[in-house]
Amino acid sequence: MTTITTERATIERWDDVQHSLSGGGDGRSCQCIWPVVSNKDWQATTFEQRREMLHDEIEAGPAPGLVAYVDGEAAGWIRVGPRTAQTRILRTRAIAAATAEALDDDSVWAVTCFVVRREHRGKGLTTQLLRAGIDYAEKAGARLIEAYPIDTSEGTHRSNDLFHGTLSVFLDHGFRRTATLSRGRVLVVRELKGDAAIA
Repeated sequence: MTTITTERATIERWDDVQHSLSGGGDGRSCQCIWPVVSNKDWQATTFEQRREMLHDEIEAGPAPGLVAYVDGEAAGWIRVGPRTAQTRILRTRAIAAATAEALDDDSVWAVTCFVVRREHRGKGLTTQLLRAGIDYAEKAGARLIEAYPIDTSEGTHRSNDLFHGTLSVFLDHGFRRTATLSRGRVLVVRELKGDAAIA
């Protein structure tokens, strides 16, 4: 029986972060830095610089994401954290216009990226990562989570575009659709209880 677990992306798990980001899609080249830099800065960085940026972010803490393991092997990744730390969101006009939450509100978290290695797709890792991401946000004291998934019920979508997640997965986990953004993307939100912040 396959065992799936999740852990916070700490610097001690750096090799696992790198393994989870490789193995399919744009994860390795992106290093999940796309959500935290402007488009201009993104275009100006190399793979090595992005990897160093992610390393520094994880080393500084708190963990900007979680790693999923299948039978102990790193297999997937989710970026989840305060929306204010993911500056591309704040600069995206469609999101800024659609959200009902103040852009400087640290209690609003966001899910912006999923990566699953090819050999582990179809095992429910995205679901497990989202469930763990919700728990992580709640324990950290988040009030609400936003996400910007793809509505795959209409049109066709490249697999590489699905790093945002799919609408159906979010709806299955208590998120509600609040606005249409662009290119098949929608804004979804889920309110949280907001426990005491984790150490």
